[in-house]
Amino acid sequence: MSFARLALILAVACVAAAHADPAQVPEPRQQQVIVVRRGWHIDVGFVVTDLEQPLRSIASDLPTARFIFFGFGDMHYLMSKNHGSGTLAAALWPGRGLMLVTGLQGTPQQGFGANEVIELRLADHEAHSLQEFVWQSFVTADGAAPVYRPGPYENSLYFLAVRRYSALHTCNTWAAEALKAAHLHVHSGGVMFAGQVWSQARRLQRQQAAARQQASAPSVALKRQGAEQGAE
Repeated sequence: MSFARLALILAVACVAAAHADPAQVPEPRQQQVIVVRRGWHIDVGFVVTDLEQPLRSIASDLPTARFIFFGFGDMHYLMSKNHGSGTLAAALWPGRGLMLVTGLQGTPQQGFGANEVIELRLADHEAHSLQEFVWQSFVTADGAAPVYRPGPYENSLYFLAVRRYSALHTCNTWAAEALKAAHLHVHSGGVMFAGQVWSQARRLQRQQAAARQQASAPSVALKRQGAEQGAE
């Protein structure tokens, strides 16, 4: 094949690619991460089918769950039958931490209320980093995370946590660290309360929605242009 013919083929291919309909170009695979506000506490959740090993092994303990949520808490508070002011004050001192895992068969909106759920989209490598952070929060033995005790309600379990709980590292600090581990623009320093995580997750949700709308604009414009040309 002559050089001139090869150059012509490449030029035609480039022109065709430049005029390809963006709607026909497959988008990079994204996974869903779900941020849930449970009063003063933030959980981070996943679609079970998106979980990778070893974190997916946790889901085997909740076999009917379609969604699975992870949260961090103070062992003394969570195990206490009395959640009065004395127990709350004791939780401010450094103590053993627990991981609370909750499985849902229905949607997060059904389980927690639509106003308490924020859905974010992550690239595969971001989701992998987030899952790795969550897994490393569990105390493991021989590559597995043994159940510590049944959780406080149906389809929930407690596991021992690696990190200790304190006033400077609360359940919400952990949630912010988890999102930060996913390479999201989140700060965890000084985060103590659910609202501090929630406001950051809301901002991320708005930014992602705006980015998707901007990315879809060229496709909409090309479709409109094609319809106008077809009508002429």
